[in-house]
Amino acid sequence: MPTDAPPPRPGVVFTIGRAVLRPLLHLRFRPRISGASRIPATGPVLLASNHLSGIDTILIPSFATREVQFLAKASLFQGRLGGWFFRSIGAVPVHREAGAAAQAALEAGRDVLAAGQVFAVFPEGSRSRDGRLHRGRTGAAWMALETGAAVIPVGLVGTNRTLRDPATGRPPRMEVRFGDPVPLDDLAGLPAGRARHEATERIMSAIHALTGQEFADGFAEGGRGA
Repeated sequence: MPTDAPPPRPGVVFTIGRAVLRPLLHLRFRPRISGASRIPATGPVLLASNHLSGIDTILIPSFATREVQFLAKASLFQGRLGGWFFRSIGAVPVHREAGAAAQAALEAGRDVLAAGQVFAVFPEGSRSRDGRLHRGRTGAAWMALETGAAVIPVGLVGTNRTLRDPATGRPPRMEVRFGDPVPLDDLAGLPAGRARHEATERIMSAIHALTGQEFADGFAEGGRGA
């Protein structure tokens, strides 16, 4: 069950930061943004995205239509200034003790969704170093099935600037593509493990439809359970 303490919510720092970042990102990268209107205006939403670069965690909340929350290491919250800043942007602290990190991440994300907020996750568990779409882990599916959150796939293109188009020798233009909700309602009657597996397959297929990435057989290196 969700914890008694309510999850943090983004504050004024998030609002101001997004207002500043949007024009700066447009000037620097000229990203194409499509499908943002597909994000439901109310209720819990899980944004499930591929992961190519560190800038992914900036692009998604900058151009989503609602406030978006991510996980952050609990150590970043140490000190008065650090704690204030990360709580103001709605970051969710997760402790990294051995054996507890994955479950803590899942429960923190579930609590955000249970409060009717928007949470973003990378089902691959880690960045794709080679540009391929790696196998999804079942944590995103677990959060969605536990809370009934709408799952919106997100396809990121061109965010890893070291990956270049063979035809031009240049990185492709950055794009953030929000897709249609992934249908999961019909999985309610299945055994839990089978439901998570099927939901994960649907989520990764939806991401692939947005990005066109080559599929990889295994998991991304360094990936965690969420």
